[in-house]
Amino acid sequence: MLDIPLRVRVHVETLLAAQNDMGVCDAFEQYAPVGKPDTMNAPHPPKVAGIDSTVPAPAHTVAPAPVAPGTTPVPSPNAPGALLQDRLAGWVSDLTTLHELTERLVRTDALADALTELLRAGAALVGARRGLVVLEPADGLGPATTIGLGLGRADLGHIETVPRSAMPYGRILDGLPGADGEIAEPDLLSEDGLDPRHREVAARLGYAASYSLPLSAEATGRMGAAVWLYDEPAEPVERQRHLVGLYARYAGEHLGRLVEVERTRACMATMTEELLPSRLPRVAGVQLAARHRTGPRGGGDWYDALPLPDAALGLAVGSVTGSGPSAVAAMGRLRASLRAYAVMEGEDPVAVLSDLELLLRLTEPARSATALFAYCEPALRKVTLAGAGHCPPLLVGERRTEYVETSVSAPLGMLACWEAPSVELEAQPGETVLLYTDGLLHRTGDPTDRAFARLHAAAAGVPRALRHDPDAIADHVLRTVLPEGLDAADGEEDVVLLAARFE
Repeated sequence: MLDIPLRVRVHVETLLAAQNDMGVCDAFEQYAPVGKPDTMNAPHPPKVAGIDSTVPAPAHTVAPAPVAPGTTPVPSPNAPGALLQDRLAGWVSDLTTLHELTERLVRTDALADALTELLRAGAALVGARRGLVVLEPADGLGPATTIGLGLGRADLGHIETVPRSAMPYGRILDGLPGADGEIAEPDLLSEDGLDPRHREVAARLGYAASYSLPLSAEATGRMGAAVWLYDEPAEPVERQRHLVGLYARYAGEHLGRLVEVERTRACMATMTEELLPSRLPRVAGVQLAARHRTGPRGGGDWYDALPLPDAALGLAVGSVTGSGPSAVAAMGRLRASLRAYAVMEGEDPVAVLSDLELLLRLTEPARSATALFAYCEPALRKVTLAGAGHCPPLLVGERRTEYVETSVSAPLGMLACWEAPSVELEAQPGETVLLYTDGLLHRTGDPTDRAFARLHAAAAGVPRALRHDPDAIADHVLRTVLPEGLDAADGEEDVVLLAARFE
C-alpha cells in the first residue's frame, strides 16, 4: 500500500462542479484534510485544469529494494507516489495561475481595461505575443470596439481591410458554420484556401498563426471574439486550450457585467444631454460657451440660456440633490419650469426664483435644489441676478478677476417662502461672466475655501490671447482647476461651466 502523507488534497468533485460553474478561483480555496488511502485500488482524481489526472495502476506489486544499513532510501522518480504528487502539484499550479489572472481581471472596473487585461492574460496562457479583441454584442445595443495587444491603430486598420468572413473573429461574430467554439489556424500561410487579402496582411504584419475564442455571457449572449497571433506557425497544446477556455468563460461573465454598466452610463449621459440645450442661442453683444460633465450615475446639474423679449438674454445654472434617473428627471422638470417663469417675468430674477421655490415645495417636497438666474441686457452690458444657495458668479476681465457679491440665501425647497434681493453688475467690454455649479469645486478634492481660490487663480491666469474666446476661456479654466483628467466625463460629481463674454 502507498503510504503518501498528503497534507492537502484538492476535493475533486468540488473542482469539477466549480469548473462547470466558472468558480475556478473559489474552487482553489476548497481544500479538505483527508486520511491515507485504504487500498491500492483507491479511485484516482479525475482530470482537472487541463491535465489528465489518470495515474496508471501498476500491474503487480514489486517488493521494495533492500536498503543498506545507515543509508536513507531515495524514492524512485517513476514511482506511482511521485507521479501522483507531480499531478497534484500541476493541478495546484494551474489553479493558482487561473486564480491570479481572474483576480487581476476582477480588479478592472472599466470595459477598455478589462479587454486589455483579457488579451494579456490570454496571450500568457496560449504563448502568443500579440492579439486583438473585437467587442460586438449580438443584440446590437453596443458598445462596439476593437482593442489590440502589440498592434497599433494602423495595424488594426490593416486587419479590418480583410473580408470579415475570412477572419476568425468575423466567423465567430456572424455565427458561421464551424465557428461555435475555438478556431485554431496553426499555419496560415500554408493554407490553400486563405483569402489573398488575409495572406497579404498576415505577411505585412508578420504573423503566421492564430488562435481564436468566442466571448459570451449568460445575460447578453455572444459579445465578441478574442484572437491571439503567433509570429511563427504554432498552436496551443491541449492543456493551454483548457486553461484559456476556463479563463475566457469567466472573463465573458465579467465583461457582460461591464457592458451593462457601460450601457447604463451611456443611457444616463444621453438622457441628461437631451434635457439640456442642444445649442446655445446667438444674441447680439454677447458670446456664449458651455461645458458639462456628467457623473457615472447621472446627476442633477444643469444650465440654460434662452433669448427673452427686448433683446435680453436669460442665463441659469442649478443643481438638484441626488443622483440617478430620479435626479435627472427632476432636473428636467425644474429647468422647464424656470424657462416658463423666465419668459413671463425674467426681468425680475427674484420673482423667477420665488415661483420656482413654490413649485418645488408643492410638487417635490422631499427634494431641494440650488439655482442662479441672471437677466442680461447685452446692449448695456448689464446683468441682474439672484441666487438660491448657489455659488457666486466669477467676473473675468483684463483689469479684474473677482467674485460677484450675491446675497446669502438657502437652497430652494428649504424655506417656507424664499426671497432674497437681487444684485446688479455692469461688465466692461471684453469681460466674461462665469456661472458654474458646485461640482466644479467638489471635484478638486480641496476644502471649499481652497477650491474657490483655485478657481479664482485659474480664471485670472487665462492668457491674454484666449480672453476673446469664451470656449477657450472655459477649456482653460477646466484644465487648470481639474488637472490630470479630473475633468473627465466619468467623475463622481457633475460639472457645469457657463461663460458669457460681453463685447
